[in-house]
Amino acid sequence: MKAVIVGAGIAGLVAARQLGLAGWDIEVLEKSAAPRPDGYMMDFFGPGVEAAERIGLYPRLAAVAYHVEAAEYVDATGHPTSSIDYEQFARLAGGKVLSLLRPDMERAALAALDDVASGRVRIRYGAAVSRAWSGDDGVQVVVGGQHAVTLGADVLVGADGVHSGVRAHVFGPEEGYLRPLGMRAAAFIVTEPILNARFRNRFVLTDSIDRMAGLYSLRSGEVAAFMVYRDATDAAGHQRSGSPRERLRREFAGLGNAVDRLLELCPEHPYDDVVAQIVMPGWQKGRTVLVGDACGAVSLLAGQGGSLAIAGAALLGDVLGPVASSDGISAALAEFERRWKPVVEEAQAAGRRTASSFLPANRTQRLLRRWIIRATHLPGIDRFVARQIVGRIAK
Repeated sequence: MKAVIVGAGIAGLVAARQLGLAGWDIEVLEKSAAPRPDGYMMDFFGPGVEAAERIGLYPRLAAVAYHVEAAEYVDATGHPTSSIDYEQFARLAGGKVLSLLRPDMERAALAALDDVASGRVRIRYGAAVSRAWSGDDGVQVVVGGQHAVTLGADVLVGADGVHSGVRAHVFGPEEGYLRPLGMRAAAFIVTEPILNARFRNRFVLTDSIDRMAGLYSLRSGEVAAFMVYRDATDAAGHQRSGSPRERLRREFAGLGNAVDRLLELCPEHPYDDVVAQIVMPGWQKGRTVLVGDACGAVSLLAGQGGSLAIAGAALLGDVLGPVASSDGISAALAEFERRWKPVVEEAQAAGRRTASSFLPANRTQRLLRRWIIRATHLPGIDRFVARQIVGRIAK
């Protein structure tokens, strides 16, 4: 049996590993020229932890995790206004939380392909899919433009993210499924030794209105920046003016010396994208199935994107891996959707609930957040605070 997986992100690589271990031949197509270096820090907990332990990926993730002592809000002068102990958050989230940089998660998943027999999984970087279609007797994928190559397989897996090309080719245009939540998120990494030493082992977040900048020190000596702000668009849905770097400098000016320094060093093309969910009536069509953000992006507000990517891809491997002939494919894909869709939809609902309070809209809302965080020792308040600090629903 053969599968083509489009997307060499977390979900795509884990799905490739699990199907490869089951004896499938896998072709992974990734439009980027190499593994992507951008991405923000994520708290890895929930269903992904259990799945990673079960499939043997957890030790690789734990090896690249960061030790975080606290999440701390600061004002424009750098003075702390409130904070939450991360050991407390870990307890609220079920006891196991790994703080992982997204590129590190992808590298761990990529390294885990060594567990698969040689030749079972092949990855092509710089391979953009120009066309894909699915039928009852197989799938066809066209790679490239002028000198295009057509690949055939038994199954096509779209693991190519919130702006999935596979979804557009097989299920229809993005606008039918994309649900923006009124914000944008940006992330980039800069070299700044002074800030790196100053903020080590802490998430530092600005206690600001309608925007939030976060930073954390990396073991490389660099500093990772993460920024969320209200999405200001024109009537056609386009950003009003300026490049992503210009927009970030305009939106985040005045939040303190540390943020000003990050903006000064901001690369020309940082990651900057809409905060959105993907909501679809179904994730499979013919012999094509979607996994990860391509079918069920929960948004950073739900806080479980990486966790759900691993757990969903592992489940896809569980149900599709044992299939030995084309006769069992449709039933396996339907079973994957039946078991996994309710989990994703629950996380999406949590993200939508969080959206209204993630960025305070005025001073009163900001003050309320400070009071709530300071009251974390009170029963019942601590769980709410865990959600407010990092946009998560701790279960």
